[in-house]
Amino acid sequence: MKIEKMKKLLLILVFAITAFSCQEDSRQDLVDSTEEEKIPDSIPTLTGEFIFAGDAAILRGSDFVYGVTIDSVSKILAERIKPFQKEEFDMVTVKVKGKIVTNSRQDGWDKNIEIREILKILETEEVTEQQ
Repeated sequence: MKIEKMKKLLLILVFAITAFSCQEDSRQDLVDSTEEEKIPDSIPTLTGEFIFAGDAAILRGSDFVYGVTIDSVSKILAERIKPFQKEEFDMVTVKVKGKIVTNSRQDGWDKNIEIREILKILETEEVTEQQ
């Protein structure tokens, strides 16, 4: 009788150890799954030639041409490219992030870009004024 109780106790102990070890694995899975997932950026990055002329601006790439929405960011970009322009209407290569929207006006380009972030001006040399 005593041996049967010990067998039952041993069997319960084996089941308990097995159950606890399985729970530990599932807890580790939960801990591993809570790592931060990387979400791709929904705002496209574009590289192209930028020109700003008074009340109009254009961003032209190898396979696109967009009108640029005139706002504070596009005006800041216009100021930043001035040292790289030889003449007033020179285009300067830039890398920007922006939202592409349909042009609501009848004139101009079919699509506009609202520049959200200026990443880089890709011109390598500033133009020095010669006297």
